[in-house]
Amino acid sequence: MSMRTLLFFLVIIPIMFLGMSLALVVSLFEHTGDFFSRMASWWGRFSARIFGIDIEVTGEENYRAGESYLVVSNHAGMADIPLLLGAMKLNLRFVAKEELGRIPVFGWTLKRSGYVMIKRGQNREALKSLLAAADVLKSGRSVHIFPEGTRSENGKLLPFKRGAFLVAMKGGAPLLPVTIIGSNRITPKKSLRIQRGTVRIVIGKPLEPSGFPNAETLLDASYLEIAANLERYGGSQN
Repeated sequence: MSMRTLLFFLVIIPIMFLGMSLALVVSLFEHTGDFFSRMASWWGRFSARIFGIDIEVTGEENYRAGESYLVVSNHAGMADIPLLLGAMKLNLRFVAKEELGRIPVFGWTLKRSGYVMIKRGQNREALKSLLAAADVLKSGRSVHIFPEGTRSENGKLLPFKRGAFLVAMKGGAPLLPVTIIGSNRITPKKSLRIQRGTVRIVIGKPLEPSGFPNAETLLDASYLEIAANLERYGGSQN
């Protein structure tokens, strides 16, 4: 086991649970989840520094920190979530698997902070739980969804599922396509190793759902934008 992996278990995880415990207590009095959002953003930046991960952000001019967006991105590494939390200046909530919501302290804090717990599968109940993210958007917070549904093993883009784009059509907030490049080399899938390196986050121009006739055309536009940035910045290379 590498030193960075040990740091993850001995430093990052304990700090995360201490912070979540504090946020859980605060949530009894502050019901918006905004306190936890600020803590999660700090934790993301701290994690990147302690592991020697440099984050290069391109396209910061394409969004405003005080507005709400549905953020969609490719998913290539376990570090994607903390890196996005630390790099993006948004009051951001993630869509997470329902099973995570059952973990004591961790899951309780996520749910009380406005994270959206979704059921697995493609049935009506799964879609209904996902569409709850639209209510978070309407509250003025931003939501992030990985439309691939799983991590890519080699950094190459997987097909998108349409659930995220149904949320966009229902929630009405601009959709922000984000491309993550290099995270598959930082935290490879099916490995506990954590590598030093540079991750580039490319923020595309927002897409207005009202400008698209349906979720499928919005999906296509988002996919093309993210795929183009992967190609442009060399992210298609293993």
